[in-house]
Amino acid sequence: MVTILDTLSPEKRIRHPEKAHRPDTEVLRKPDWIRVRAPVSKGYQETRALVRDHNLVTVCEEAGCPNIGECWDKKHATFMIMGEICTRACAFCNVSTGRPLALDREEPANVAKAVKKMGLSHVVITSVDRDDLADGGAQHFEEVIWAIREASPLTTIEILTPDFLRKPGALERVVAAKPDVFNHNLETVPSNYLTVRPGARYFHSVRLLQQVKELDPTMFTKSGIMVGLGERAQRSPAADGRPA
Repeated sequence: MVTILDTLSPEKRIRHPEKAHRPDTEVLRKPDWIRVRAPVSKGYQETRALVRDHNLVTVCEEAGCPNIGECWDKKHATFMIMGEICTRACAFCNVSTGRPLALDREEPANVAKAVKKMGLSHVVITSVDRDDLADGGAQHFEEVIWAIREASPLTTIEILTPDFLRKPGALERVVAAKPDVFNHNLETVPSNYLTVRPGARYFHSVRLLQQVKELDPTMFTKSGIMVGLGERAQRSPAADGRPA
């Protein structure tokens, strides 16, 4: 027996009891600037084929980025090494959490081949967190950097690393591999860490960036933070009429 529900006719539509006697909320049309067209361009297809042929993982896909069509059409992609399963479960992230697979030893060479074929002048290499590895994946980062240097010497390399929490010697190894840019995101304010980034520690991440500069003062460092995750603005003493 099949029961057919009419969900189109307002007078016949079944509503949740809590909302049954409330007026419908008007569904507003989204503005044109927020709409993204499905990626179908030749450039997008070429980048997608290259990623598939080399068995690579990208943040563009794993994070469900809505700009993937535009970026891949221009041959812009952020490669995510060490698999597609993360050992952390950050609240803002779309990457799968679980027990990762073994490292792909061909990945450094495959990333380097893709970088060369795409003719990249600058490449960004990030990764999942690999708390299961003794060095947090530092050696793998090192091997990827070396492979790109050999295959495409003129390409500048930016790495976006995990925090290597409780992984002695890992940071030193990655810095010694001489990436052009060392990027590590703070993601949010300290008060949000337990809910937004429970596996990490804010001041450890700040210290990580400081250590990079101590190890190599010439290395360019950067970080990123998201807003809108529940942080609150704090009034400065000056705003209350008190001396700063």
